[in-house]
Amino acid sequence: MEHFGLSHILYEPDKYSPDTLDLLNDEEAREYWLNTCEKLVEKYVNFALSNTEDPTVEIRALKFKTCYIEALKELRINPLAHGQLTIRLLLDINETCLRSQGFFDLWKQQKKYENETALATLAVRLAEIDALPDDRQRWTELCRGVLAGNMFDWGAQAVTSILNCGLYEALDKIQQRPWLHDGLDKWMEKLEKTVHHCAAVFVDNSGVDIVLGILPFVRALLLRGTSVILCANEWPALNDITNVELEEVLQHASLICPVIAAAMATGDLVVRSSGQRGPCLDLRTISVENVISRSLH
Repeated sequence: MEHFGLSHILYEPDKYSPDTLDLLNDEEAREYWLNTCEKLVEKYVNFALSNTEDPTVEIRALKFKTCYIEALKELRINPLAHGQLTIRLLLDINETCLRSQGFFDLWKQQKKYENETALATLAVRLAEIDALPDDRQRWTELCRGVLAGNMFDWGAQAVTSILNCGLYEALDKIQQRPWLHDGLDKWMEKLEKTVHHCAAVFVDNSGVDIVLGILPFVRALLLRGTSVILCANEWPALNDITNVELEEVLQHASLICPVIAAAMATGDLVVRSSGQRGPCLDLRTISVENVISRSLH
């Protein structure tokens, strides 16, 4: 296969930045995120202690806590300690501290449980969407499902209260349209005029997000004749689904949904690694050949 460089993926690679906030220049945002990350440490420690019978877990969890708190303290004193300061960096340091103490996939069992629970209601969710009277209502509900699913992020302190709930509780929390950034009508108008041959969908959280948010959306794309590449993390990070875990979820989903089963059989639905090792997407680390190979099929 011909080699494709990064410029074939990014419109302006020299201007691309994976970060939306520069915490060096925004002091208020810097304090908010340093405080938020410090508060989350205790949650990670408690989660580690409750999910293993390993006799070393207590001391390892304490060492992780010390590692991360000290790193945050250093950044408070010297924000330039790493040359840059972004939310992505703060989360990457957290993952590095976890892995240094042997916590390579802290949420593994939680992810498995959430995936299985969500798969048990996938058929009902698909039937609800199919029962809507027209395409515009179906696409609106599909997009609401994607928004609701993305709330189930174990790294987001603001949504902790809904993590033990389900899709419908999250749907109830979505504001009425118009949303803060609402291009849904223009997007649906484009769908009516355009045939998309291939779509790359970068996925995030396990459970409700991937199963009840993303998979119904992907199914709708497949029904339009669009091939789909599902791009997932290479390494575990928080409750983000990995490419290996996503393959397993799709196998289960294919037993529930004939559209997904058929697309997997023909190669119109595939999983690829996004190359990510942390919870934030950085398009510079993606293997171009890995993602683009399906679209050249």
